[in-house]
Amino acid sequence: MPKEEPFPLPHELYPENWFRRLERDEIFSGEGPIELDLGCGDGSFLARMGNELSDVHFLGVERLLGRVRKVNRKAARDHLENVRILRGDSNYAVNWLLPKNCFRRIHFLCPDPWPKKKHARRRQMCQLHFLRALHSLLEGDGELLFKTDAPKYHEEAVEKQNECDFFSEEPWEDDSFFYPKTDFEEQWLAEGRTIHRLRLRKV
Repeated sequence: MPKEEPFPLPHELYPENWFRRLERDEIFSGEGPIELDLGCGDGSFLARMGNELSDVHFLGVERLLGRVRKVNRKAARDHLENVRILRGDSNYAVNWLLPKNCFRRIHFLCPDPWPKKKHARRRQMCQLHFLRALHSLLEGDGELLFKTDAPKYHEEAVEKQNECDFFSEEPWEDDSFFYPKTDFEEQWLAEGRTIHRLRLRKV
């Protein structure tokens, strides 16, 4: 018989109450900035960040159980006490669960671009109410970092950013700060695609 996994997983954040916002110290106790990775996939980005920046806490949000298990295995393998994973829907986590004024950075990397015209309304970076919700989660002058391989999605995200007055766009050069590639990004670059990015600061 397969070995039974513990519940919750060792690096899993499992709230006692899913119907109220968490407090900061329920995610990580102690001092140090917290960064949020929405739709963190298999955790490759989280693990690299956790290994490189040991004084920073990282919370990943992922809906699929298989990916949550992969994140947990990577964190356990590298003894990353600064990495945790929340299994859940990103929209719900952002709007109802995660604490406000908490995160130094939010990483929203390579989300589903919803390429069909009829699905365009699902592009979260093009929705002002979603951007406002992300804004509320960031601390003082926190940052929202967005990447996509879909040029149309990036173009629309920039247009939407120009409509709002609660973020300002910042330059994002390759050497601005340590920033590993996600698994999707590595795959798409190998296929010759271009990665578009947007760096926004809370105002």
